[in-house]
Amino acid sequence: MDIQRNGATPSTPGPEAHFTGQVRMDMRFSRPDPARVGGVMITFEPGARTHWHTHPLGQTLIVTAGLGWAQQEGGPITEIRPGDIVWFAPGERHWHGATPTIAMTHIAIAEALDGVSVDWAEAVSDTQYRAGPG
Repeated sequence: MDIQRNGATPSTPGPEAHFTGQVRMDMRFSRPDPARVGGVMITFEPGARTHWHTHPLGQTLIVTAGLGWAQQEGGPITEIRPGDIVWFAPGERHWHGATPTIAMTHIAIAEALDGVSVDWAEAVSDTQYRAGPG
């Protein structure tokens, strides 16, 4: 058994190469081989969001606080709330983050394939983001 105590790992800012706006990452975890799962709790301040990205084995989000938006490429922007569980299929291009006025926190869980759990792409433009829920 391994217990990671809350507060034992310092918060880190979300890297600008993968996020737009102010993002805080807490409690990162990964497990040694043969396990492939890893995750992180992410807080997006209002207007903050991920860049477009995919996951080779998919991703699960568990929304814990606030109000957020998520979008798969080609689909509408969808509102996500505390208690919602969002699944992105393997290879599904998407983004997620806070709304323009309310912060959002979620736990993101993904498995790695050959050591890779995420493939990052370009930023979500302000025009794409401001389109809001459809």
